[in-house]
Amino acid sequence: MGARAQYVMVENGAWQRYYSHWAANRVVHDLLPGPAAATRCFRANREIDEWLDDVWCEGAALVDHDRRTLLWFAFADSWADHLAARSVLARTWPGWDVRFAHDGMGDLTHHLGLGRDLTRTPGWFETFEPSGFAATEYTKPCSVVSLRLPDGSVRAWGSDWEPVEHLAGGPRLVDLIAASSATPALTDMPYGGVHFDPQARTVSLWAVQTVAGIHDWPLPGWEDWILDFRGDDHTRQAGLLPAGFPFPSPLLTAALRSLGDGLTDPEPDMSAPLARAAGASGPEGTTPVVNPAALVPHEAADPTPAELAAVRGAIDALVTEAGAG
Repeated sequence: MGARAQYVMVENGAWQRYYSHWAANRVVHDLLPGPAAATRCFRANREIDEWLDDVWCEGAALVDHDRRTLLWFAFADSWADHLAARSVLARTWPGWDVRFAHDGMGDLTHHLGLGRDLTRTPGWFETFEPSGFAATEYTKPCSVVSLRLPDGSVRAWGSDWEPVEHLAGGPRLVDLIAASSATPALTDMPYGGVHFDPQARTVSLWAVQTVAGIHDWPLPGWEDWILDFRGDDHTRQAGLLPAGFPFPSPLLTAALRSLGDGLTDPEPDMSAPLARAAGASGPEGTTPVVNPAALVPHEAADPTPAELAAVRGAIDALVTEAGAG
């Protein structure tokens, strides 16, 4: 139970890890007020001497004051929420290299010179033999898959799989995709997309979420293919999609306003659900035990009036630009 997050601070050549049991959904809000507020927030939470892995860590951030680099990842409710967060962070961390950590904890440990496999067990990336393609009947798919056909044309489908799952299925999946029926046109942006070009032996991928393992290319089965990883930039695939299957153009205004509202939201009181969990009957007479870490509330960023004004100013400017666009 919880939404675990890991924070890492680098200063004067040394680094320290921090942990919060409830912060994964607050990572972006802890970062929005800028480097000074994020630093105070990290230090207010518990120091630890261990790494969370990609399974247990649901959000993380690394603030490197020496190289003025911010790496972060957290789940976004939508494409617009991710882009809104990135846009605001770009303004409230001026002069910093602000990057989304697509490889999850691998990007953080790699930045520290510890490699990408420190928190991963051998064989952690699981492949599978596909028996079908997860085409979807919904207009809000998890991802969009496009394929260049032998005649040079491109078809596209909505998919219930996350982008990286299409790579876990191996190249055989391409034939299954080509044989799939059409799916509905999109009404909302997906979390990512994959484009296959069998003639050029190239696969292109973008995502607004973590794609753990993406830097371990070639993944099993793709040894003679080239990867074109686009980060969270969907524009190349957008330019390839057929006219009858375009990406929507959602406004960022609502997502930007939601970020501003969340800055002053109180931290949730978890005492009641924890009490219910501890009082519930366990299977076969076992006794539930509450993780002691769950009893420690998250110490969120407490922006100064000037920091809060800077965030709100950035949001207002971006809302104005979004409306003008």
